[in-house]
Amino acid sequence: MNKRMRVPLAICAALLAWSLLGCGTSEQESVAVTIRQGSNFPEAADSLHAHELIRSPFFFRQYAKFSKRDRTIRYGRYIIRRGASWNEILTALEQGRGIVHRVVVPEGWAVWDIVPEIATKLSVPEDSVMAAVRDTALLRRVAAPRGTRTLEGYLFPDTYDFPDGATARQAIEIMVQRFERTWKPEWNARAVELKLTRHQVVTLASIVEKEVRKGAERPTVSAVYHNRLKIGQALQADPTVQYALGRRRPGRVLYRDLRVDSPYNTYRRTGLPPGPIASPGAASLEAALYPANVSFRYFVAHPDGHHEFRNTYAEHLRAIEFVRSVARQDSLERRRRAAQAAVDSAIAAVGLPPRSP
Repeated sequence: MNKRMRVPLAICAALLAWSLLGCGTSEQESVAVTIRQGSNFPEAADSLHAHELIRSPFFFRQYAKFSKRDRTIRYGRYIIRRGASWNEILTALEQGRGIVHRVVVPEGWAVWDIVPEIATKLSVPEDSVMAAVRDTALLRRVAAPRGTRTLEGYLFPDTYDFPDGATARQAIEIMVQRFERTWKPEWNARAVELKLTRHQVVTLASIVEKEVRKGAERPTVSAVYHNRLKIGQALQADPTVQYALGRRRPGRVLYRDLRVDSPYNTYRRTGLPPGPIASPGAASLEAALYPANVSFRYFVAHPDGHHEFRNTYAEHLRAIEFVRSVARQDSLERRRRAAQAAVDSAIAAVGLPPRSP
């Protein structure tokens, strides 16, 4: 190659190398850029250049064309790091790695927990989310009984990545779809076998979800409720009273709370409440359908959340006293340890040797 050819090629190579360098800064900050629907690749390249993410739209277009990637981008709003390579930028645009809004819905959340979370994460009014939760088409879709006001219980607890610009209605519909995918076809036959509707299964599962802190106990707690339903005994489930009172966080149920006049008060009403009290996860749905083969009708919780299960009311009263005695002993032990720690701290503060154990 003669000298005249080498010089222009060297200049072109230098220009290409310069353009390949990202427009980064020492802070490596990221910027938001929107690739609008219907935009062609040159327009997308110009937008990237305007946001100082590439140095040369021309060379970027040639690079994409040469690698056959100039017709595969997806529109959307993206967060792209300054200094990202052309390959990284094209990969993001091809895979549609746009801005997403992550919403985490834990098992046991109720509508009043879910609505403000979605409103905050999607930057939409709470009223619009609540309207979606009350959407009659979605209520018909889940076969909710006549008179059901919200999708309580059908907003499946999971981690969701909603695309930027998603509406409240779209978000709620996605959550309902997740519930429908989780509900197994064979569960319908099992519900019929138990002489329960799907709505009743979801309702029972929601009570189990709120009652249980130790996952392994779900089938046993479910069995207690099934056993009570069979003989017409009131469920006496504290979480239903808390729901009737509109409590958004669990707390101790007092005797005066049991007097609340509500169809959700399972101390005053027999049978299941009219609907779910929270969003049950798959494990609680399965427990509601497949309870343990036990005859227990009573349980009482220890402070750490695990339960004592009993068959008769007399046994239950003794279990309550046992739990209280264990709690008292634990409390005394905690106080003793706290007092000992305070003494040891005081001894150390004055420079004395620690006490012998």
